[in-house]
This record gives sequence, structure tokens and C-alpha cells, in this order.
Amino acid sequence: MIQRDQIVSQFTKRLKKLPIFDWGKTYNGETLTSDLVAAIIVTIMLIPQSLAYALLAGLPPQMGLYASILPLVAYALFGSSRALAVGPVAVISLMTAAAVGKLALQGTEEYIFAAMALALISGLMLLVMGLLRLGFMANFLSHPVISGFITASGIIIATSQLKHILGIDAHGHNLAELLTSIVSHLNQINPFTLVIGIAATAFLFWVRKGLKPLLLSFGLKERMADILAKTGPVFAVAITTLVAFLFGLEGQGVALVGAVPQGLPGIQVPKLDLELVISLAGSAALISIIGFVESVSVAQTLAAKRRQRIDPNQELFGLGASNVASAFGGGYPVTGGFARSVVNFDAGARTPAAGAFTAVGIALATILLTPLLFFLPKATLAATIIVAVMTLVDFSILKRTWNYSKADFAAVASTMVVTLMWGVELGVSTGVLVSIAVHLYKTSRPHAAIVGLVEGTEHFRNIDRHDVQTTPTVLSLRVDESLYFANARFLEDRIYDLVADQPALKHVILMCPAVNEIDTSALESLEAINERLGDQDVKLHFSEIKGPVMDKLAKTDFLAHLTGQVFLSQYQAICTVAPQTCNQTKLATAVNGNKM
Repeated sequence: MIQRDQIVSQFTKRLKKLPIFDWGKTYNGETLTSDLVAAIIVTIMLIPQSLAYALLAGLPPQMGLYASILPLVAYALFGSSRALAVGPVAVISLMTAAAVGKLALQGTEEYIFAAMALALISGLMLLVMGLLRLGFMANFLSHPVISGFITASGIIIATSQLKHILGIDAHGHNLAELLTSIVSHLNQINPFTLVIGIAATAFLFWVRKGLKPLLLSFGLKERMADILAKTGPVFAVAITTLVAFLFGLEGQGVALVGAVPQGLPGIQVPKLDLELVISLAGSAALISIIGFVESVSVAQTLAAKRRQRIDPNQELFGLGASNVASAFGGGYPVTGGFARSVVNFDAGARTPAAGAFTAVGIALATILLTPLLFFLPKATLAATIIVAVMTLVDFSILKRTWNYSKADFAAVASTMVVTLMWGVELGVSTGVLVSIAVHLYKTSRPHAAIVGLVEGTEHFRNIDRHDVQTTPTVLSLRVDESLYFANARFLEDRIYDLVADQPALKHVILMCPAVNEIDTSALESLEAINERLGDQDVKLHFSEIKGPVMDKLAKTDFLAHLTGQVFLSQYQAICTVAPQTCNQTKLATAVNGNKM
């Protein structure tokens, strides 16, 4: 009985920590109005996007709508961002198609069930990560790798939609396969589809740059003009649907969305078995991490504009709950989208309740508007996708990383090439592995500078960059990296080489202001250095060791066997082992002071 009460008590405490109990305390009529306005605008934007991204994922269009209902409600309850808009996004849709396409053919029930199962597995993984407080994992994917992956994915996505623009049948999971398939089917181009596709694409590109200035010229306020410009896809959907209906384009071979089930889906339980879970686990993990990193990046950017903060660990719960809700609501994997989140923010959304209101709007559209989608050309949805993803393509990252960091360039370039040539899953995996490999390589060769005393000061600087004072009996080496198993031997060899080149040496001082950690392997190397230098009548000293590092060293017998001392500052160390150096500096300071 006591145990049950404790469990209930802990659950209640956890429940009270949900973000909704934070922003809900100050919710009022003004906030409600702002959220409702934002919800209406995002709903208008989200309807064509949801249909288009379901098409990209190889799923029936209604699944895009289903993935935009319950997930938004779940995020409103558990998410920590007040502006993030959750739903289907381009990159996750592409990854869904790549993952599920290995298990079933598009258009089959197995394909649909696998997509729902993927959302459930991804959601459960995110929830477990949230329980383990693994929000810091967002840091393992560097920005260059994410940029390279999204750029390559954007190219693949845009290329994959050309088949709908041209009205041909083409397939492939990477750029080479897609281009080969498209070229081989060029003789099947449907001219009516081509006209609609090119017109819709051109219109949407113009909307991005030209509609806002036009609206401003008519006297609209900048904020309203900006919001209306972002709802351009709705106009494209309405116009092309009307054209297809009036001119009977279905009979001319133009592919239409066709019949979309009217009404809301019932709660569905995805069918899971061990074989399916094992098959989708790797893809689900990648989708979870990519979706989480993308969402946190967007959420942090928007939160900073209002001096708010988000909790990455709570975001794991929010996104996990959203994906589980999507699975049970007949959808597929979702995450926070950049474009719609910015629209949500600019439209005045104040709390996650705006997402819940958006879900109501999408639900009403699913009930009332789906019959009108019958004559919607798939080419229009393809145009919507192409225009959306081309804003993600950023080749400038190659130039920036090449000029700044060749290591980051290698990570970006390898991610892009592998993604384009072998697919999204292998591409992002390559980017992560290359990033880790580059990090290990750089930290395995730590920068360690010989330093000397700057005349007239108590500061020590690199002898290769500054005019400093040194003494032949003392080697001062500043270590600019934490010491661990990968770099311990490198430092050990560096010290031995320097000592061998200086026969008059009596003291080695390791200056450690940048050392945040010394692991067991590094400690053993320091013990070996201490012993070997001691055999050569050279004392080993340390200076400027950080408190937490010193606490760990104090738990060992290393300090008891240290041949030298541990000094609070490098200046104190030099004044102790080579007093003449400090005296010279004090004399120079006094002389300079008298001259003044």
C-alpha cells in the first residue's frame, strides 16, 4: 500500500512538471486570441504540406493529414517549446520512404503498417532517451554534418519529385538511380502534367520572392503580407484543382490525388513483431536523432528571440509522445518543421496550445474538405515539395568549411557524397562516423606549446608567437587539451623528445589550464613520465590544475610519488624553480617604471 502511494506521489510530481502547467498558469484571453490566429494560418499552410510530404513518403495523402492531428495535441501537452510546430517534414518523409521501402512495396497495406510501426518505434526510442535524460546527444551531430545531410537530402527529394512534374514513372533511392530512371522514361512525358507542374513550380517560386512586395504595394502591413506570402501553396492547390476539374485533365493522363477517405481515422494499434522491430530499429534510431536535432535547433532559435528557454530532455518526451500519437492516429514519423514553426512564431503563437488548435483545424479539414482534393494534381504537390526543399540546399557550407576547417569540410563532403550516391541512412551514418573520427584524431594529437614569461608581466605565452623569457634548466609546456587514452602516449612521447634535446634540463612544468579531465590511461602515462624523468634527475611539476581534476588526483598515490610540486600558478612555479627569471622580470619592470 505504501509502495503504491509512493508511486502515485512520484507520478503526480512528474505530472506537475509538464510544461503545460507552467504556461497554463498565465493563459488568458489575449493569449488565446494570438494562438487561434496563428493556428488558422498554420492550418492553411499545413494542409498542402501534409498531403505533399505523405506523397514523398510513398503513403496515401490522408496519412499526411492524420500525422498532423494527434501529434500536435501530444506535443502541446509534453513539449517545452512555445512556437515549435510538429508534423510531417521533408527529410523525415524521405527517410521513412527509404526505411519502409526495404520491407514492402508502396501502395500496399504492409507498407502503410510498416510506416505506422516506424513512428511507434521512433516514438518509444525518444521516450526512453527522455527518461535517461539523453538530450545532450543532440551535440553529437555537428552543424556541418547536418547541413551536408540536409543539402544532399534536398537534392534527392527534389529529383525524386521530377517524375510527378513530368508525368512519368521513375524510381530510385539515390541520385544516380533516380536520374537513370528519369532519363530512361523521358519518352513517356505527359504534356498536360508538364504544363501544370512547371506552372505550379514557377508560381510557388514567384510567391516566395514576389508576392510579399506585391501585397505591400497594395497597402498591407508587412507582417500580414509576410504571412500571406507563406500560404502560397494553398493558392496553387486551389487553382490547379479547379483547372483539372474544369478541363477534365484526368482523362488526359494527369495523375490526380483521387479519392481521399472522408472523416477521422479510428485509433489504430500498429502491428509489431520481433522481425519487424529488428528491421526498422536502425532506421528508427536515425530518424529519432535527426528529427530531435532538427527540432531542438529550430526550437532554440525561436525561443531565443523571446528570451525563453527549452529543455532538450523534455523535447525528447514531447517528440516521443508525438510520434507514438502519430502511430496510433494512422500517421507516420513526425518532427518539428522549420518553415511552419517560423510561420507559427511570426503569426503570434504564444503557447503550444496553438498546435492543439491547429490539430482541430486539420481535423475539420479532414472531415469537410477531403472530397475537394479528388482533382488535385500530384504535380502540384510535387511542386510544393520541390520549392520547399530547395530552400534547404546550401552549397555555401562547402566553401565556408574549406576556408575555416578542412576537417569539417571532409565531414560535410563525405556526408553529401554518400547521401547522394548511396542513400540517406548511410549518408548520415557516414557523417556521424567521420565527425567522431576527426574529433578523435584532433584530440589524439593535443596542442602542447612551450611557453615563456612575457617580460614585465606574470603571463606566459607560446615561444613561437611571442618574445618571452626562458631558462635552459626549465621546460614549461602548456597542454591545451584534456588527457585521455587517445592522446596520453602522444604527450608522453613529446615530453621525452623535448627532454632529450635539452641536456641542461632540471625541471619540467606541465601547465594545465585547459585540462578538464585526466583518465586512467593518461594517469598511467603521467606516472611513467614522472618515473622516467626522475631517473634522469629531472623533476616533474604541475601548475594551474583545475579543482575537479585535482580532486581526482588526490584520490590516488600519484601526488605522493611526484618528484616535483603542484603550483597554483605558472608564475609561482617559475619563481620557485628558477628565481632568476622572476628577478630579471621584476628588474625590467622597475627600470621601465623609472623611465616613465
